[in-house]
Amino acid sequence: MTYPIILKPKIIVGAPMLTHKGTVILTTPATRPVKLILICTRPGYIIKTEAKGNGGGQMRKIRLGKTGLTVTKTAFGALPAQRLSMEDAVKLLRNAYESGINFFDTARAYSDSEAKLGAALSDVRHNIIIATKTQRTAAKEALEELDTSLKTLKTDYIDIYQLHNPPALPDKDEPGGLYEMLLAQKKAGKIRHIGITNHRVQNAAAAVKSGMFETLQFPLSYLSSDEDLALISLCREKDIGVIAMKAMSGGLITNPAASFAFLSQFDNVAPIFGIQRQSELEDFIRLEKDPPVLDEAMKAVIANDRKELSGNFCRGCGYCMPCPQGIHISWCARMRLLLRRSPYQRLVTPEWQAEMAKIDTCLECGQCTAKCPYELDTPRLLKENLADYRDFVAKL
Repeated sequence: MTYPIILKPKIIVGAPMLTHKGTVILTTPATRPVKLILICTRPGYIIKTEAKGNGGGQMRKIRLGKTGLTVTKTAFGALPAQRLSMEDAVKLLRNAYESGINFFDTARAYSDSEAKLGAALSDVRHNIIIATKTQRTAAKEALEELDTSLKTLKTDYIDIYQLHNPPALPDKDEPGGLYEMLLAQKKAGKIRHIGITNHRVQNAAAAVKSGMFETLQFPLSYLSSDEDLALISLCREKDIGVIAMKAMSGGLITNPAASFAFLSQFDNVAPIFGIQRQSELEDFIRLEKDPPVLDEAMKAVIANDRKELSGNFCRGCGYCMPCPQGIHISWCARMRLLLRRSPYQRLVTPEWQAEMAKIDTCLECGQCTAKCPYELDTPRLLKENLADYRDFVAKL
């Protein structure tokens, strides 16, 4: 690939660094640092350069709103990386990069996910886009987390630094406040773009309208409500980049092709797929190479799932955790659906039966209900799932 770039004498002084091999590293106006092989070095003239690509994979790419970043339509969600060994995670992340994926999303809250991403891809940092997050709402604590993320990711800048599902927007005019700190770190170069994630549609819409953020990460799938999907149009109007989490609805969507086809119709949305296995990565790469069409047959699959999964159901976001009684709420509260939408054998073992039995110890303290971004009656949902689970196991 070639890029026309004008190198002017004033820019050359102190700005790109020319090595003895003729390699230049600089930041192009609307993207990110890229490594360039110089073909012509005469100052003041347009030169042709070659970008060292990420693995050579051909992937669909979109402009991520006003960030100007060009990201692969299929992004890698690194939350599941925390469940893998360092060796397996590095191998998987590297394979994703070599397959052509250039957009990786992680968070400080995802235990060692950032460390694994840094270990896997720090040597190709100039070729990738990294988004991470902080849950801190105080400026001092958020800055400390930012510095930790930079160190852990082995980088000196974050492409998109996101506030992680805050209950309310920060005060943009507060002296010394969270948002002022983010702007200062953006000016200093530690942050390239400021984003936000949220699970509540009202909060997400308010964030988009505030003018404070350049990206919005929100749960979007073909199970989303019309109100949720309306955010996509609002973001397009405001030129906000949309990052779609929960594209597989926490595992309840079992047809990757249908999810892929549905989200592909939105040219301003980059879905993040939480990938934990090489086979899952290969599935999404195959879909990229031969994109499924949202035809009548695919629409029928989606309509059937929407009918089956309508109403109040747990999305598995995990914000209700931890439970004081040790109940694995994000799994137990949707067990009825998981038993019927995935291989059930792994969910009826003695270990899982013991996990489900913990629901009998529920105190109905209300902590999970208060934390649920979908305002579910979680204790009631848990008891309904336990009754169904015991009936299901009894019939095996």
